[in-house]
Amino acid sequence: MLSAHEFATLMLVKDSADHIADREELGALLERQLVALERRAGGAVRPRITEDGESLLRNLAFINNAKYPSGAA
Repeated sequence: MLSAHEFATLMLVKDSADHIADREELGALLERQLVALERRAGGAVRPRITEDGESLLRNLAFINNAKYPSGAA
């Protein structure tokens, strides 16, 4: 199970990977293959979300929307 910090880091990688500093949580996400490191031109390394990571976030959003549909009080 992922911690709240790991979920938050996964969302940050998806939305703004260029702004992710060397976060401790990246290790757990790499280990679970939810994030991979990609080499860019010039040798820079950037985290990117994997298909498994994308699937996890999509399912989490689905569960959240099912539990709290928009317009519900």
